Amino acid sequence: MFSTMLLDVPAALPAGPLPTNAINPLQLVIHASLPVQLVMAILLVVSVMSWAIIFRKRAQLAAAEREAASFEERFWSGAQLGDLHARAGKNDGIDGMEAIFDAGMREYHRVTQMRGADSRLQLEGAQRAMRAATARELDGLEHNLEFLANTGSISPYIGLFGTVWGIMISFQGLASLKQATIATVAPGISEALIATAMGLFAAIPAVWAYNRLATRVDRLASRYDAFAEEFSSILQRWSPLPDAPR
Repeated sequence: MFSTMLLDVPAALPAGPLPTNAINPLQLVIHASLPVQLVMAILLVVSVMSWAIIFRKRAQLAAAEREAASFEERFWSGAQLGDLHARAGKNDGIDGMEAIFDAGMREYHRVTQMRGADSRLQLEGAQRAMRAATARELDGLEHNLEFLANTGSISPYIGLFGTVWGIMISFQGLASLKQATIATVAPGISEALIATAMGLFAAIPAVWAYNRLATRVDRLASRYDAFAEEFSSILQRWSPLPDAPR
């Protein structure tokens, strides 16, 4: 009899894997309450905008790095400063390191034409012009990075708000039921939790991209500052200060 029972056990087991309830995010979004849907729509728009900024900033920073490398190669190749300045003057859309160099040379020559201007004023004027040009270039590179930072900081809280609201609506709907089970609570909670998931989906790439892009901007800033200092040293040797040792 015992052997007969053992033989009957496999026949009682279902063939194949046990049935599971697959998660359908689209259905969860469709059946969510209107406030939760609005929260998810906001997060979707924010996520799309973040990815657009990420791709655009990556291309912009890559172009700035290539421009800096190309100009440094021309600058340190032994070319005359006047030739480099003339070439920069022919280009209408110069930017990056070449724009910093052009601003310094332009101010240096402008102060030279002033009456009573000495070499100290020339050097100080060129340095101020290069600092201003550097600030403009960095401002353009940093533009919209704050949006990524805000997305990474706020998106999880927006998603959490949608989750809290959805769970509150779900429990409020249980008030009219005489008997509540997990089966009646689970769908509403699942629809609410999708908002938190979307908040994290928007925040994680934004935080990673912000840290990565901000680091690249800082490296370019250090590169620009180093070039401005080296160029100032060249201008100082080119036109020595009155009190400089000869």
